[in-house]
Amino acid sequence: MKLRDFFTADAVNLNLQSDSKDDLLKELVSLLKLDDKSESILFKTLKRRENLGSTGIGKGIAIPHCRSLVANRLRLAYGRKPRGVDFNAIDGQPVHHFFLIVAPPLEVSNQYLPVLGKIAQFAKDPEVPGRLLEIDTPAQFLALLDSKAG
Repeated sequence: MKLRDFFTADAVNLNLQSDSKDDLLKELVSLLKLDDKSESILFKTLKRRENLGSTGIGKGIAIPHCRSLVANRLRLAYGRKPRGVDFNAIDGQPVHHFFLIVAPPLEVSNQYLPVLGKIAQFAKDPEVPGRLLEIDTPAQFLALLDSKAG
């Protein structure tokens, strides 16, 4: 399983506009190109997950994730906010990089947790946060995943 295989260029936004946690989650959800009702349901589910504890894992990275009936398969998106946003990360620092993971409640392939773990491992590479800030195109993001995430 390669992390790169779960991302598509159209689900990558290197210039997120939102300045609040809620708006940022909505902007990330919009990358999945769902209908309005599904987007609303997914946002509410992610917000409930965030209320349990922030998915900001530190070093400028957050991995908002949930299971939802609006997803018929594992879906991922990446967003970057160069200026950062307060996401209640565990280190108290602004978050610049957002990896969204959404999976159906019953997932035959059972890849949700392994993918979550792979993203966390990728994000902990000391070079990755800096490299993520330097990329200019979704293709460069996908190439970085290929080279660093296996």
